[in-house]
Amino acid sequence: MLIVHSWFSLRYGTLSPGDILDTLLLMGYSSAVLADINTTSGCLEFVQLAAEKGIHAVIGVDFRFAQQQRYVMLATSNQGFEQINRLLSAHLTDGEEIPAEAPLLQDVYVIYPTHNLPSRALHENEFVGITRNDLRKRIPVPIAFRRKAVLFQTFTFKGKQGFNIHRLLRSIDENTLLSKLDVGACAPQDEDFIEQRELIAAFSNYPDLISRGLQLLEACHVDFQFGKSKNKKTFTGSKAQDRRLLEQLSLDGLAYRYGKKNKEAMRRLQHELEVIDKLGFTSYFLITEDLIRYARHRGFFHVGRGSGANSIAAYCLRITDVDPIELDLYFERFINPHRTSPPDFDLDFSWRDRDEVLNYMFQRYGREHTALMATYTTFQRRAVVRELGKVFGLPKGEIDALSGLRELPPDADHIAKLVFRYGALIHDFPNHLGIHAGGVLISEEPIFRYTATQLPPKGFPITQFDMYVAEEVGLYKYDILSQRGLGHIRDAVDLVLENKQISVDIHRVSDFKKDPAVKELIRSGRSMGCFYVESPAMRMLLSKLKCEDYITLVAASSIIRPGVARSGMMREYIHRFHHPDSFEYTHPKMKEILHETYGVMVYQEDVIKVSHHFAGLDPADADILRRGMSGKFRSAKAFQLVADKFMDNCREKGYPDEISQEVWRQMESFSGYSFSKAHSASFAVESFQSLFLKAHYPLEFMTAVLNNFGGFYKTQDYVHEARMLGADIQAPCVNRSIHLNSIHNNSIYLGFILLHQLEHRSSELIVEKRELDGDFLGLADFVSRVPIGLEQLIILVRAGAFRFTRKSKKELLWDAHLLLNKQPAKAERLPALFMADEPDYKFPKLEDTFLEDAYDQLELLGFTLCSPFELIEPITEETLVASQLPGFLGKHVAMLGYVVAVKDARTIKNDRMNFATFVDRDGYFFDSTHFPQVVQRFPFRGRGMYLIRGKVAVEFGYYSLEATSMKKIPFIHRGY
Repeated sequence: MLIVHSWFSLRYGTLSPGDILDTLLLMGYSSAVLADINTTSGCLEFVQLAAEKGIHAVIGVDFRFAQQQRYVMLATSNQGFEQINRLLSAHLTDGEEIPAEAPLLQDVYVIYPTHNLPSRALHENEFVGITRNDLRKRIPVPIAFRRKAVLFQTFTFKGKQGFNIHRLLRSIDENTLLSKLDVGACAPQDEDFIEQRELIAAFSNYPDLISRGLQLLEACHVDFQFGKSKNKKTFTGSKAQDRRLLEQLSLDGLAYRYGKKNKEAMRRLQHELEVIDKLGFTSYFLITEDLIRYARHRGFFHVGRGSGANSIAAYCLRITDVDPIELDLYFERFINPHRTSPPDFDLDFSWRDRDEVLNYMFQRYGREHTALMATYTTFQRRAVVRELGKVFGLPKGEIDALSGLRELPPDADHIAKLVFRYGALIHDFPNHLGIHAGGVLISEEPIFRYTATQLPPKGFPITQFDMYVAEEVGLYKYDILSQRGLGHIRDAVDLVLENKQISVDIHRVSDFKKDPAVKELIRSGRSMGCFYVESPAMRMLLSKLKCEDYITLVAASSIIRPGVARSGMMREYIHRFHHPDSFEYTHPKMKEILHETYGVMVYQEDVIKVSHHFAGLDPADADILRRGMSGKFRSAKAFQLVADKFMDNCREKGYPDEISQEVWRQMESFSGYSFSKAHSASFAVESFQSLFLKAHYPLEFMTAVLNNFGGFYKTQDYVHEARMLGADIQAPCVNRSIHLNSIHNNSIYLGFILLHQLEHRSSELIVEKRELDGDFLGLADFVSRVPIGLEQLIILVRAGAFRFTRKSKKELLWDAHLLLNKQPAKAERLPALFMADEPDYKFPKLEDTFLEDAYDQLELLGFTLCSPFELIEPITEETLVASQLPGFLGKHVAMLGYVVAVKDARTIKNDRMNFATFVDRDGYFFDSTHFPQVVQRFPFRGRGMYLIRGKVAVEFGYYSLEATSMKKIPFIHRGY
C-alpha cells in the first residue's frame, strides 16, 4: 500500500496532487492513497485527477500530534470519508486532542505505524503498517498483530532536490536554521519516490504484506459525482412549494417596483421564473432573498451586485436595486440554458454588519451544512526569499537586499544562488489556509461529506479546499462581502437623525438621480468620500465628462478600469461623448445597438448585445462568446462552434466580411478587460446614495466617512475636506469627544480613536465617567474620577483635551505630574465627597506656541489641525493656485502643494511615471503628471509640501500641470 503526501501537508509535502499522479504513472503504480497530515485539502482534486489518468485513488488522513504519527485512516466509502472529516474537524475546530488509539468508525480502515501500536487487540478494520525502514531495522511486531500487517510505504518527496525542498520547508515551519533542524522534524529519507518494481522487490520475502495491502485498496471506493450540484436543493423542503413561493414573492415585488400594469416587466419576469425553475436554481434565489429579508429587518444596508443585477426577478425580490429594464440588461448574462452552475450574486454589507449576517446563515442552515470558503496563501517570490534567507542564516541586511532583487548579479555568492534556486522551486507552494473574501457554502448533505473544517479567529468554520475545488465538486458559493462605503452611508443617516432630527430615506435613489445638488457634485468631480467615485482618477474623469446623470456614471464606473485607459478607449469615449457627430459607426446596425455608449463597447454585456442584434445569435449563445472572449469558458469546442455561427449569420444577413471581421475584432479586443454593466450599475446606485448625503448633509457625511476608515485617502485628507465643507474641526476633548469622531451642530470633535497611543480602555473610561457624573470641571476632577495612568494623561494633555481649563499645556503637565506621580497607574478612583481642588502653585508664565501645538498634533494624531502651509518658511517665488490655471494654459508656472496621493504607472516601454494630487494653499485640489525623466531626477520623498514647476495642460476642460521639476519644502523646525 502506497501512501503519498502532497504539498497540502503544509510546509512538509513537496509535490502537487497532479505532479504526484504523473510521477506514479511514470513509476508503474496503478493505485495510491493520498493521506496528508491533518488535512483533507487535496483529496477531491486527487480523486478527480486520478480518474482522468486511470489511477485508482484512495483518500484519507495521516493523523499526527506534536509531529508524532498516530495512525493513517483510509475511507472505504463516501460515508467513511465523512467520518474521517468529522474526527479531524473535532480536533481542528474544537481543539480535541487526536487520541493515541483510533476511535471505532464505520467504513474506515486504520493503519498503525509500528511505533504506535495499541495496547489492546486490533479491531477488524485496524492494521499494522510495515515500511521499508521497518524491514531494514527488523522492527519486531507482536505475534497477535502479524496477520494484520500490510505493506505501508509513504512517499513525500522526489529525489535529492525534493528532499532538500522538504528540509527547507521544515526549517521554515520550525523557524530554525537549516543547520539546526531536528532530524525528528523531517520525513525519513526512505520516503523518496521509487518505482513499483523496486518497492515490490523490497517486500518480496513478505508476499502477504503486499496482498493484504492490495486487498485494502481494492475495498476502498469513493465517488463524488463531480459537476453535479451539491448545494441545498430546497428552501421550504419541497421543490413545488419553492416554485410557488418564489413566484409569489416575485409578483409582490413586481407590483412594488413597477406597479401592476407593466406588461414588459411581467413578460420578462415570467420568462426568468421559467428558466430559474428549469435549471433548478429556485432555492438559490429563495435563500438569497431570505438573507436580504433578514438584513432589512435588522436595518442593515446592502448592495446586490455582480451579474445578478441583470435579473428582473432579483430586482423584484429586492436582492438588487438595479432596474434591468432601465439599463437594457440581459438576463442571459446572468442565467441561460447553457449554465450548469448557480447564478452569481455578490452581496455587500457594512463591515460592521457582515458578521451578524454570516451568523444568521450558520444559525439558519446549521454548522452541519454551512461553512466559509477557504483560500490558500502561497509562497510568493519576496516572501520565500526572506524565509529562505533566515533558514540559511543570512543577516537581515542581506535578506532585505536579496528580497528586492528580481535577478541575481553575476557575482552573487553560493548562498544567494541557493536562496534564489530553491525560492523559484518553492514559489506558489501553499503556505497556510486563509478565508475567502466572502464565499459561504450551504450544502444539501453535511459539509463533512466533502471536507474537514477548522476554526480561524473569525469564529466560523472554514472548509479545507478553495473555490475552484468546490466548484468542481458542485458546491457553489454565496458571496457575502463587506465594504466601508455602506458603513458610512448607514452612519451618516444615523448622524443626520441625531444632529438635525431629519429621517433620510436612503433608498429613494430615483429621486437622487434627479437632484440638482447631486448633479453638481458629480459634474464638478467634488466626490471625495463617496463610494467608488472618490479617487483622483475618477474625479478627473467625471470632470472631463461633465457627468451628471446615472447612465453616464454607470459608464464612467466601467471605463475607469486600467485596461480601458491603456487601450485609448477611455479618451475616445470622452471625445465621442462631447462630439457625438465626429465619428462614424462601423455599420448602421452598430449605431442602433451602441448609441448609448457612442459606438464604444464599454460593458461585457455589449458583446451579448452585438452578437444577438448584429449577428442574430440567441442570447444564450451570445453569452458563450462573452465568456470565451474573457477567458472564462472552458470548452474551446463550444466557443468555436458559436464563433463560426457568428460569421455564418453575418454572411446570411448580407454583411461584407470586412465589416463582420471588424466588429469581431472590436468585440475581442475590448471584452478581455470590460466590466459588467450590472456591476457598474450596482456601484453607481451606492455612489448616488453617498453623493446625496454629501450634497445635503456634508458634515454628517464626512463624520461618517471618518468613522469608517478604509477609504482611498488618509484621515487627514477627509478632515481637510470636512473643513472645506464648513466644519469647525476640534481636537479631542474629554468633555465632548467619544471614542469615534462626533458632530455637534457644525463642530466635528475628533475621537479618542485618532490618538494612536491612547489605550481603548482609557477612551471607554472617559466617556463612561462623564456620562455617569457629568462633565469634568478640570484636571484634578478628571484625575479623581478616571483611573488613568500618567503616560495616558500626558497624551490627553498634549492633544489639547483639557483646553477648556484655559490653562496652557505646560501648566497642565506640571499639574498632571503633581497629581499622579505617587498614585498607582490603574488604581480605581471613587467619586470624592467634595470637589477636588485644582493645584494652585505659582509658576513662571508658561505659554504654548503654535508650532509646539502643531508638532504635538503631528506626533499624536499623525497630522496637524492647522494648514500645512503655515508650517513652512515663506516662499519668495511666485506660485499659482488651482483656480488660476486656466489663465496660464501652455505656460510654465510654479505651484506649491501638499501631496495627497501619488500613483505609480508604467509607460509602454515599462518606464516608471507618476500621477499626483496636491492641495493648494486655498485648500483645493490640483493634479500633476510626472513623466519618466522627471521621476528619475525629481522623485517623491514621502508626504509633505512640494514646489512643483511645470507646464499647464488641459484635456476636455480639465487643467493640470505637466511637471518639469520638483523639490520638497521642509517644515519649520520645532526648535527643541
